[in-house]
Amino acid sequence: MAATVVYEGMLILDSTRYARDPEGIANQIHTFVQEAGGEVLVSRLWEERRLAYPIKGHRKGTYWLIYFRVEGPKIDEIRHRCHINEAILRELFLKVDPRIVDALVAHARSGQFVTPQGEAAPSRE
Repeated sequence: MAATVVYEGMLILDSTRYARDPEGIANQIHTFVQEAGGEVLVSRLWEERRLAYPIKGHRKGTYWLIYFRVEGPKIDEIRHRCHINEAILRELFLKVDPRIVDALVAHARSGQFVTPQGEAAPSRE
């Protein structure tokens, strides 16, 4: 049995599809993690913004942040499911250092994000 690992995921969603069914898209992401035997720690809307370059013909995207725990080898299954989902334009998953998991999850739950200038930005939910 493989050890569980905490991952941070940042997904860029199709803004049009997200606007039509925000709860449905969020539930799909949770389902990918849960069907891989994982546990969602926190999942939330980050923001909608104009993309630096078009992705699959889209000029804006909705950013979604998720922290979850899953067995290491299962991350490939989650990546694959995200990759073939038409509502997800891009995905990035990073392993989180176990020493900072609690702080990152608490920070994500608080809704406070830091601007490039180092100031606390209001939640964009």
